[in-house]
Amino acid sequence: MQAAMQASPVSKGRLWTGRIISALVVLFLLFDGITKLMKVKPVLDASAQLGYPVGTIVGIGITLLVCTAFYVIPQTAVLGAILLTAYLGGAVASQVRIGNPIFDTLFPIIFGALAWTGLLLREDRLRALIPLRSQQ
Repeated sequence: MQAAMQASPVSKGRLWTGRIISALVVLFLLFDGITKLMKVKPVLDASAQLGYPVGTIVGIGITLLVCTAFYVIPQTAVLGAILLTAYLGGAVASQVRIGNPIFDTLFPIIFGALAWTGLLLREDRLRALIPLRSQQ
């Protein structure tokens, strides 16, 4: 069982590709979380369109920033990816609930996929748990 859980070391190219993808995701999520904390008018307007009261926006922003912080810390990156998946799932549900166009619904799904892709590329232990190819 132990031998099956071991993964090959991460190549430099794979590691840096994962880091770049993860960094882009993190930058976007930080921007989104900070604009929620700052209560920027377009963010408040978009949140109102989704049915969220102004009083909830700061809490949502803090939640996003905490989840993102877990994702950035290597020891808690998998937990962070799980938390971000849940957060982004809520964003998808909000978009579906009000009947927004398909791109608005797919956007958080794409970011969730990018977050996991970045993590899978840079974390060899995770690739051992989630093999994308069968071992032959």
